[in-house]
Amino acid sequence: MRAILVAAEDGEAAKAVKASFRGQYRVETAWSRETCEQLFAKAKYDFLFIDLDFLAPSADSSEGIGDYAQALQKYRQAVPHAEIVVMGPPDRIRDAVMAVKAGASNYITYPVNAEELRYMTESIRRAALMQSELNYLRDRFWRRDSLEVVKTRSPVMMKVFQKVRSVAPTKTSVLLTGETGTGKGLLAKLLHSHSNRADSQFITVHCGAIPDSLLESELFGHEKGAFTGADRRKLGKFEIANRGTIFLDEIGTITPSAQIKLLQVLQDRTFQRLGGESTIEADVRVIVATNSDLKTMSDEGLFRKDLYYRLCVFPIEVPPLRERKEDIPHLVECFIRDINGKYSKGIFKIDPEVLEAFDQYDWPGNIRELENLVERAYILEESSVLTSASFPAEIFGEQGKGILPEIDISLPISAVRKKAVEAVESSYLKAMLARKEGRLNRSAEAAGITTRQLHKLLAKYGIRKEDFKWANERDHHEQGIHS
Repeated sequence: MRAILVAAEDGEAAKAVKASFRGQYRVETAWSRETCEQLFAKAKYDFLFIDLDFLAPSADSSEGIGDYAQALQKYRQAVPHAEIVVMGPPDRIRDAVMAVKAGASNYITYPVNAEELRYMTESIRRAALMQSELNYLRDRFWRRDSLEVVKTRSPVMMKVFQKVRSVAPTKTSVLLTGETGTGKGLLAKLLHSHSNRADSQFITVHCGAIPDSLLESELFGHEKGAFTGADRRKLGKFEIANRGTIFLDEIGTITPSAQIKLLQVLQDRTFQRLGGESTIEADVRVIVATNSDLKTMSDEGLFRKDLYYRLCVFPIEVPPLRERKEDIPHLVECFIRDINGKYSKGIFKIDPEVLEAFDQYDWPGNIRELENLVERAYILEESSVLTSASFPAEIFGEQGKGILPEIDISLPISAVRKKAVEAVESSYLKAMLARKEGRLNRSAEAAGITTRQLHKLLAKYGIRKEDFKWANERDHHEQGIHS
């Protein structure tokens, strides 16, 4: 029989749940947080109905979305498939909504209504079933470990992944073009992992990083004595990648002689080691990438035309990040989750103001730059939310400038000084509230003032703490992360 765990000090809530699901679910009760954690770790429950106070460090604290995410994480790790429903009084609906944004399935208010309870539970169950079916249909082609990679809200990236789906099962050579840092290497791995060569070698060669004198030996191998220093036979990457896939990055940098040998591989599926006479068959799927315009290079005589046309059988252009900004929130979430797995620092979210700045930034370094900036900010950040203070000022462009007002020389210096102080104070308070997720007691303590003084300053500058306390979940909803 399916099981439900009710975790609440309110005995009426447990009675209502038991009455609503008598004969359908086995309902157990935990009267304390400790008992709840013990029971949940031992048994497998389908639903957990848990009081908000059991998730917060203390009953009278006003917690942020990161705190709820951290509290929910241990339950998710214990029983990943369980649906978690938070319970609380009507005056704490905002806290309940915050918990839902942090990962809970839904919320219900006291007193628990049996009809509402059954309707909500059935809705959650149907939604979970639909999501399971959707995952199954997506997984019929995409491997499960690729589902996060191919999740996109960008129309141009949808077309890219559709091309990957079409060409992956074939033997056709693929040319990936695009700026540095756009993820061409990741797409090459997707092509390999969804091909009939997925169980064989995937070999990557960064052609631009290998000296010209060693490139041919690296790709095709050499015999002993082929050149000075060749004291033994060496197998090349094409030989090692037999029956698998070879990914040649920065293909536009290879030497003319290497171009000739690569053309032979593509035309005849054979090659010779340097200094060798025997012909070796090359049963290898070739994927190449470049951030150069190979067509222009071939027209100018810098790249063989016949090789270009052999490589350009199935071109896929990977758009720069500035053309797929819809995906930035999801990419950031993935990076934060991956970094948390490495460092376990407990940072789960990013300030919405930072995401707004990201949307205005041009991203010359593309996804690689975004990933590096998030990791750097993660290391520097001292709160549970990545704030603007942990990112370079240039990311914010004009937003990062002009904290001080323009100087009006028609005013006396005392008036200019007053305007400058007010501008700095207002900016400081907003940054502090964002860092502390709108919690006044913590913001005041960090600012070195009393809560009463902070209230007065907020009133003076028309700053609402709610704009910072709820900014994360509003942004979460608007951006559709995990939708």
